[in-house]
Amino acid sequence: MSDTNPLLQPFSGRFGLPPFASTKSEHYGPALDVARAENMTEIEAIAQNPDQATFANTIDALELAGAAIDRIGSAFWNLTGAHTNDVLQATERDQSPKVAAHYSKITSNAALYRRVAALFDARETLSLTPEQKRVLERTHLWFVRAGAKLDEAGKARMSEIVQRLAVLGTQFSQNVLEDEKSYELPLPTEADRAGLPQFLVDAAASAAKERKSSASHVITLSRSLIEPFLTSSTRRDLREIAFKAWTKRGEMGGATDNRKIVAEILALRAERAKLLGYASFAAFKLDDTMAKTPGAVRNLLETVWTPAKLQAERERERLQSLAKSEGQNISIEAWDWRYYAEKVRSRDYGLDETEVKQYLPLDRIIAASFATAEKLFGLSFKEVKGLDLYHPDVRAFEVTDETGRHVGLFLGDYFARSSKRSGAWMSAYRRQRKLGSTVTPIIVNVCNFARAPDGQQTLLSMVDARTLFHEFGHGLHGLLSDVTYPSLACTSVARDFVELPSQLYEHWLETDEILKRFARHHMTDTPMPDALIAKLADARTFNQGFATVEYLASAIVDIDFHEAVTAGTAGEPMALEAATLSRIGMPKEIVMRHRTPHFAHVFSGDGYSSGYYSYMWSEVLDADAFQAFEDTGNVFDPATAQKLKQFVYAAGGSRAEDEAYHLFRGRAPDISGLLKRRGLAA
Repeated sequence: MSDTNPLLQPFSGRFGLPPFASTKSEHYGPALDVARAENMTEIEAIAQNPDQATFANTIDALELAGAAIDRIGSAFWNLTGAHTNDVLQATERDQSPKVAAHYSKITSNAALYRRVAALFDARETLSLTPEQKRVLERTHLWFVRAGAKLDEAGKARMSEIVQRLAVLGTQFSQNVLEDEKSYELPLPTEADRAGLPQFLVDAAASAAKERKSSASHVITLSRSLIEPFLTSSTRRDLREIAFKAWTKRGEMGGATDNRKIVAEILALRAERAKLLGYASFAAFKLDDTMAKTPGAVRNLLETVWTPAKLQAERERERLQSLAKSEGQNISIEAWDWRYYAEKVRSRDYGLDETEVKQYLPLDRIIAASFATAEKLFGLSFKEVKGLDLYHPDVRAFEVTDETGRHVGLFLGDYFARSSKRSGAWMSAYRRQRKLGSTVTPIIVNVCNFARAPDGQQTLLSMVDARTLFHEFGHGLHGLLSDVTYPSLACTSVARDFVELPSQLYEHWLETDEILKRFARHHMTDTPMPDALIAKLADARTFNQGFATVEYLASAIVDIDFHEAVTAGTAGEPMALEAATLSRIGMPKEIVMRHRTPHFAHVFSGDGYSSGYYSYMWSEVLDADAFQAFEDTGNVFDPATAQKLKQFVYAAGGSRAEDEAYHLFRGRAPDISGLLKRRGLAA
């Protein structure tokens, strides 16, 4: 098999990229099966080593084991999100429970756990470096949280649970993708496209072409199309149709309906937590975060909810007043909010989104994100052509430091397509490490921007530009990683800390140094006028009541789900969602940013389960962290940037997150910066 399956050969191409051109979709499943078998042989050798457990023969050995799984799995799981097909999806359904069972078998290996536990118990006597002590503590915790201390019956049930959860998470995400892929709102006539700016008309035409639609123009459920449509379309009837389709993903009945899947996921998570001795899944999940407890999360969310809701109510009255002044005898509904909010913004701030976009061509914003990294961290980016990549849209950039040393490879995959799940994210094809040998990272950013017609430049909204900077902040967290142990590398930090590098990086987009240099008209190359930059700054907190409420509602529902459902109870998730929204007094004109049946953060795996609050927790950190730069009078202050690099971007999970932040900032963060940034301070 290794002779015919390119994935089972060393990745010997330039930069160590996977051999995409010679790999067929059918190769991934067999290659992963072989890699798991190899890894299990490695694990058994460590567990059955007759020598006394040492850091080298146990922890180092575990860190180096599974190289084939890491290499092949990274390629596969990245493709399933960014460029999937029927074969890959079938493989994903087959492989998800196998992978879960594999890792469950490792963590339930009693002989292996005894070696790890013996080292953990003796850790203060082993003369370990701080990073070695950290990786030992994290490895021990991984075993314990996976059920290594359970009896045999408990371990068996835990394995069943994690395998079933893997099946359900895969099914959930594939259902959402199918709903997104199968839906389009045709706009065949000029009347259907009434009010749409030219960039959106062009993007709708490109979407129709990409999907081979029978209609000349279509709106899909990609956020980069649906939100501008809801903002600009004068056709209230079509706005309602589009909005309801967008918010009903995963809830349309039939084979792709996710409601029963959510109920089963919640029940299984609660049972898993109970097996481990926790009162709820939220208590289990948060025990290994900065927040620590559901109470701490609720305190943050409720502190912000009250002023956010009041602000949203004031915003609603302005929208209602404007609609009435235009002779519209309507009550503002959820599909009206963005439309009338844009009218208010234009009236009160003189801002026109179409005008702003003219100064934000995609290539210029990419260049701006690179230039920011160069000024802060001394990095350089050189585009590399002719590489074997997984899609023609993907671009590759070699990253070097100020000495010319190779740092890593950065891949940018920017355009929406039907083979890609919605949203934007960062991932790694290879993570950095120094154990055994020096390995540099291969990092990818995946976005879903609406593509311009052939021959034209893709123009971004300010929201799109922030998204690009956000994901590139994650990318830098991967590229700048400088640790020894792979399990601590890149973004291997607590979920409520991982958004700090990304959200912090957004701040530099709107600095004068970056906007004035890179925000240039796509046709004339003239810089964005100072007056327009000032308008953007003045409008920064506009509609933040709405934005905060739609986000907080999702975060509060997430916590409620994972505390309310206990082992043996499930309930109907939509009823639970409705009860939470009623309890907090959710304005009827605003809908959760991610309704339950398509809440991929929480139900496509458990990465953000009980953790969607993390964006706001990290926003407390990022607002406070950027203030450190502002306090110096130079938002690119070299000394502050060096501390940021050393203790945040390069450190991975090599120390506790609160310690890392304190080393950078010199103190704990202050929530006042968040409230001020969102315009919610008293």
